[in-house]
Amino acid sequence: MDDQQATQARRSRGGGREAKRAARTARAASTVPYITRALPYYEVLSEEGLATIERNAETILAEVGIDFRDDPESLAIWQAAGADVQGERVRFPRGLCRSLVQKTAPREFIQHARNPARSVRIGGPCTVFAPAYGSPFIRSLDDGRRYARIEDFRNFVKLAYLAPSLHHSGGTICEPVDLPVNKRHFDMVYSHIKYSDKPFMGSVTAPERAEDTVQLAKIAFGEDFLDPATGRPKTVLVSLINANSPMTFDATMLGALKVYARANQATIVTPFILAGAMSPVTVAGTAAQTLAESLAGMAFAQLVNPGAPVIFGSFASSISMQSGAPTFGTPEPALVLYTMAALARRLGVPFRSGGGLCASKIPDAQAAFESAQTLLPTCLAGVNFVLHTAGWLEGGLAMGYEKFMMDVDQAGMMQTFLSGVDMSENGQAMDAIREVGPGKHFLGCSHTQANFETAFYRSPLADNNSFEQWEAEGSQDMAQRANSQWKRQLAEYEPPPLDPATDEALLDYIARRKGSFADSNV
Repeated sequence: MDDQQATQARRSRGGGREAKRAARTARAASTVPYITRALPYYEVLSEEGLATIERNAETILAEVGIDFRDDPESLAIWQAAGADVQGERVRFPRGLCRSLVQKTAPREFIQHARNPARSVRIGGPCTVFAPAYGSPFIRSLDDGRRYARIEDFRNFVKLAYLAPSLHHSGGTICEPVDLPVNKRHFDMVYSHIKYSDKPFMGSVTAPERAEDTVQLAKIAFGEDFLDPATGRPKTVLVSLINANSPMTFDATMLGALKVYARANQATIVTPFILAGAMSPVTVAGTAAQTLAESLAGMAFAQLVNPGAPVIFGSFASSISMQSGAPTFGTPEPALVLYTMAALARRLGVPFRSGGGLCASKIPDAQAAFESAQTLLPTCLAGVNFVLHTAGWLEGGLAMGYEKFMMDVDQAGMMQTFLSGVDMSENGQAMDAIREVGPGKHFLGCSHTQANFETAFYRSPLADNNSFEQWEAEGSQDMAQRANSQWKRQLAEYEPPPLDPATDEALLDYIARRKGSFADSNV
């Protein structure tokens, strides 16, 4: 072997080692607990426009007011804080809600996971992707559309645990209708703890179910539940509190909010709005109403427990003015999303919105483009907590197995996109340009060899092969490939470690609580 050949061999070996290091780095990057964005925020309104919406929201709070229904304690709390309470209608002096939020609500916070390496930061430049939430139906290529069962719930917890691009286990990923309504929350919360070690959401369908969630979290975290520095509970739960738009909070949501706030657990205060039915048909009108409703809920949480973490939520979609059916992926909700994200930054609290929303009944082209038209604005706007990232079909009525895998893939692409342009020495690639020079190609150069495994996002579902190879492999579309993928992942799933004593304590608590119900045999 001459000197030139020896040099080339050393370069080849060195390139191989560098490539392996790059692959390890890529694997580490793909399992980051949350995204820290490197891109600027996309803004659609001027300072004047945002200030106008803020003034209009204050007018709604002061002149129209918000109903706090069937909850005398909440009305008494507001009256003591200086609000005008007439019956169940609460009107707020201008600036009261905003000042309460800005005085004590944290700008960002950590939601601790059972596995500390999985804990997420919510707020600031950080983005957390969580699965879809609340569907009573399941959709798959195998079974079509059917009611969800607890086994489906467990399956989706496992799939979310295995997905590097999902940072959160979510909450009511689907409604297991094979279990009684008053007891199913035990099985759902236990599934999040047992089959995943990512952070999760709590039950909100009754105050006592919220309390059960807190108690189960205390058992799961043990001595780590309390922060030794402050003596307050660590925030280990995030839970969804929906306003009953327009301009109403009901006793169920208020009761759950109070339980979580008093335990220092985070609440996502989210008006659920279909514009044209539950808010005005205009972007600015919907934004002002959303801000007013969210401000009232977040301020109330601060009155219950100053410093309790809150997330400013916005879920606003449009409806067909011909049929009244919800529509998704349309321009107006995207404009609302951009506007609300900017208002949240001005207020100084984390923001929740977005996801992979669609009205399609199956994972088809409509599902793909509507979901993309929601997820891309979500990422450009700077949403901190993204609920409904994966699985959403049929306006939220169905959770799709194949759709879940397709959305997980898209979330992975967005994670790469939000990391921005690599301006390191390796990213600038000047050595590669010098090495190759004019008229040659970069395929065999050292830089390409060192980076080839991590240079570009590689979809686990997209088929980029030749027509002949695609045809030889069965001419499958993406939904069919996703079907094979979720089945393979569930077959290979291994649960994260859970201390047997903790598991026994969880099961004991659940058995005792279930036994306290009149229908204890169910």
